[in-house]
Amino acid sequence: MLILGIAGGTGSGKTTVVKQILNELPDEEVTVISQDSYYRKNDHLSFQERCNINFDHPNAIDFELLINHVHELKKGNVIEQPIYSFATHNRVQDTLITHPKKVVIIEGILILTNKDLRDLIDIKVFVHADSDERLIRRLKRDIHERGRDINEVLDRYQSTLKPMHQEFIEPTKNYADIIIPNDTYNTVAIDIVRTVINESLER
Repeated sequence: MLILGIAGGTGSGKTTVVKQILNELPDEEVTVISQDSYYRKNDHLSFQERCNINFDHPNAIDFELLINHVHELKKGNVIEQPIYSFATHNRVQDTLITHPKKVVIIEGILILTNKDLRDLIDIKVFVHADSDERLIRRLKRDIHERGRDINEVLDRYQSTLKPMHQEFIEPTKNYADIIIPNDTYNTVAIDIVRTVINESLER
């Protein structure tokens, strides 16, 4: 099993990179695990308290469960990925049945902040984008896909996202085996990642 980790700041284009990598790979050989599915369960908090959680801090992630699930996949076992609702800031009761495959892609802004998880990742990729571009993408996503208000998004960016990026996310670029500049459609870097994956599939 080859484990690929794709990190980078919010709005850097990680999901786009994952889709580009998956485009030419057989579905039956690859599975994707999103860090966003592993935000901690917050049943004990009120909705207002959940709204105030700093979701860009490593403590917001249930790394214990995520690491356990990666170990289970490596053993050949099926896992039940949590499903997280950004409308309620909490997990829903349903889970996503995920089968072990030859390639597992783990995607998320904070995945390289945890050493135990890093040690499980065979190829670490960091997607880099200019801060202005990341803010624009975050605005579009949160307003159109998550029903957020523009002032709410900007306030969160200034108070939380930007400082957390500088403190926790940007430094993890040093752990990356490959850095993909995603200001433009970077076919060379994507092709390199695809080639490494294809070589693994052929073994």
